[in-house]
Amino acid sequence: MMDDNPSQSERYRQGLATRRSVLGEAHVDRALANETDFDRPFQSFITEGAWGTVWSGPGFSKRERSIVTIALLAGLGHEEELAMHIRATLNTGATREDIREVLMHVAVYAGVPTANTAFRIAKQTYAEIDAAAKGE
Repeated sequence: MMDDNPSQSERYRQGLATRRSVLGEAHVDRALANETDFDRPFQSFITEGAWGTVWSGPGFSKRERSIVTIALLAGLGHEEELAMHIRATLNTGATREDIREVLMHVAVYAGVPTANTAFRIAKQTYAEIDAAAKGE
């Protein structure tokens, strides 16, 4: 699917731009390259709804949206998505200190075992980010 397809809605185009700015070009390019007829409606749905409406709305900054998203993903135990959104903090402005505070809140409101898992994922993700920054 081409991301500049004129048959796509303006909300889709805005969502794709926001998705790219948060998750990065490479991630979105991989997602689009792996899209099939089976999941194309779902990909359009998340691009328009999550990225074109919620993430593109005026109410929160990308940093604030990132913090809320990480808290929800951690609290719900969505580990793969959690790691992806922790990596996205490089683009949203949420700091490691922000994420530590978020995960402390997760411990109180979603449980210590849930936060323990989230801290493990965050530490692993930050180690990968640091290694990549050093060229390792």
